Amino acid sequence: MTAKSFDAIIIGAGQAGTPLAGRLNAAGMSVALIERKLVGGTCVNTGCIPTKTMVASAYAAHLARRAADYGVTLGGPVGVDYKAIKARKDKVSSASRTGLEDWIAGMDKCTLYRGHARFVTANTVRVGDDLLSAKKIFLNTGGRASVPDLPGVHDIDYLTNSSMMDLDVLPRHLIVVGGSYISLEFAQMFRRFGSDVTVIEKSPRLTGREDEDVSAAIMSILENEGITVHVGADDIGFGRKGSDIAVTFSAGKAPAVGSHVLLALGRTPNTDDLGLDKAGIEVDKRGFVVVDDQLRTNVPGIWAMGDCNGRGAFTHTSYNDYEIVAANLLDNDPRKVSDRIEAYALYIDPPLGRCGMTETAVRKSGRRALVGQRPMTRVGRAVEKGEMQGFMKILVDADSREILGCSVLGPGGDEAVHCVLDLMYAKAPVDTLARATHIHPNVSELLPTIAQELKPLA
Repeated sequence: MTAKSFDAIIIGAGQAGTPLAGRLNAAGMSVALIERKLVGGTCVNTGCIPTKTMVASAYAAHLARRAADYGVTLGGPVGVDYKAIKARKDKVSSASRTGLEDWIAGMDKCTLYRGHARFVTANTVRVGDDLLSAKKIFLNTGGRASVPDLPGVHDIDYLTNSSMMDLDVLPRHLIVVGGSYISLEFAQMFRRFGSDVTVIEKSPRLTGREDEDVSAAIMSILENEGITVHVGADDIGFGRKGSDIAVTFSAGKAPAVGSHVLLALGRTPNTDDLGLDKAGIEVDKRGFVVVDDQLRTNVPGIWAMGDCNGRGAFTHTSYNDYEIVAANLLDNDPRKVSDRIEAYALYIDPPLGRCGMTETAVRKSGRRALVGQRPMTRVGRAVEKGEMQGFMKILVDADSREILGCSVLGPGGDEAVHCVLDLMYAKAPVDTLARATHIHPNVSELLPTIAQELKPLA
């Protein structure tokens, strides 16, 4: 069989692959874009867009239940129609996917192939009955939920972040195994929908990559909403108990028994069934494709973007991977991954916005540092909204005055943190923030105040 020749092949129509197809197409290059499942990848179909749509529904239910706090009277108890919530989520997700598909269809030099791609050689891949070749190949295959081989896990019906999107009944009691970002968003969401929720985490605290004060505040937020949290779970196992599922978590303690179990125990890259060995592409011990600072693999002419390269696990880092590749290939602009400042959000309510180094990381670095902090109880906007859980914290190099990191856990924290992030990219000293005049009343207006009240990090 003679291979169909293209200028570029992109494997995976996710948040890096699709915009790259658009840029290459606009540059006059012929492109084969290959997708085995749904265009848009995790973000559009099982991640950001559908989950944040459901978070919005959960927030509406939560706020309605608090109506009396604001002097608002409702006619009766607040309930939810879970099928309607799912239908709304599906509509929003589908519209986003359809928009991407229409955009791809309008590219005159891009051909969309539906199927699973596997390498035959370093410049040839097979998709079903089609053999495709190109001098440039880009991997954007994403990742999937990890399912560790825990005792009894294969004897039960469990959910992952993907299969949760297909659930059309509200769990009576949802047990969430895992205490990080995906798990906690689902935990709070379903508690607000009306489910009993238990979170089980093997580490000593939730969100282990965060500072201890952030973790403690997050745990308090969840427990205040009636979520049961077990940390330090060193003996996790699963079994049937009638029609329910029993989850053991620590010796000597009664198991948690629920109607549904969600496993949120990390992500695995989708690299194990691509025939990477046929192309000689190097992967690390966890299966991530090894790339350099410009996202090139060890094989000339092959790049890896997004979750499959282990250099970021978010939609925004995947999109930035596309920007880095496109800048180097098309714009003579030598961008690189190491220029990126770590930034992300945890979309519980109130949300956590994070950028740069944690306090723990600053301490480990050994550098002299300053810290400023303010609880949301002293932020006017938070008080006015009646949402006073959380705090803000800024970390600064004591000698250079460089901003090292910021955490904003509170109303609008996922937006407010960008005030600091942009200054970090501009390499502006903290004094620039201290002299800024922010709009009142806003959560972010207190960031300059915090910058004026820095103290040595003890």
